[in-house]
Amino acid sequence: MIDTKAFGRESNKTAGARPLFFLADLHLSDAIPKTVAAFEHFIRVTAGEADAVYILGDLFEFWIGDDVLEASVSGERAEFARRMTKLLRTLPDRGIKLFVMQGNRDFLLGSRFMTEVGATALPDPFVMNAFGKRIVLAHGDALCTADPAYQRFRRFARNRIAQKVFLALPLQTRLGIGQKMRMKSHDARSTGVSPKYDVTKQAVSALFVRSRTDTMIHGHTHRPAMHREVEGTRWVLPDWELDIDPPRGGYLRLDAEGLRALPL
Repeated sequence: MIDTKAFGRESNKTAGARPLFFLADLHLSDAIPKTVAAFEHFIRVTAGEADAVYILGDLFEFWIGDDVLEASVSGERAEFARRMTKLLRTLPDRGIKLFVMQGNRDFLLGSRFMTEVGATALPDPFVMNAFGKRIVLAHGDALCTADPAYQRFRRFARNRIAQKVFLALPLQTRLGIGQKMRMKSHDARSTGVSPKYDVTKQAVSALFVRSRTDTMIHGHTHRPAMHREVEGTRWVLPDWELDIDPPRGGYLRLDAEGLRALPL
């Protein structure tokens, strides 16, 4: 069973005519310039018609702490983080609401980051109402219950004491740890697609029931699709990767006509 002890406070705002956009798993870093360019275009151009943008985790390849945003911190990764922060800030500055959920790569995104980009932090999971739909949002990693080792790590990584200890380490030490964790995960996935990296039916069913919804949106698995589950419709967001061939990426649009998956 997944841990759904507390859902985010339900959003009861009635959406206006403008649509809502949902995306996840961009894994932004300075190592993927084409993907970054696509994201910049999305924020500056595509998102211009949205009432709100929801980023459901893994915006960054990894995040080692909000102190990377300090002007005194040098290095390409710090400069990149500050550039993306300024880019995201243009959304609320243009009247477009921004909501950000932590993922398994960037679970250390903190209050300083949210303040600087003008975003509302979303707990995982979160229930919202818009355009006549009641929807549960999640990153998706908590639904991968066939991988108990990862679920143990997930609980540890989100422990406030563990995070405090990690954030007390020197920035360069944290950077090295983050890079090693990323390489380890990449090596594990490169050995082949395993069912344990996907969601389980039991976890999906539990989330539908506990959230009292019939629509779910999540990312994490990098397996974009629309699934008809027993309890409702489950949309899986695509990951963004435009630095490979063929490139991939996309987002969901919710408006008066319903939910649609759109390419970049």
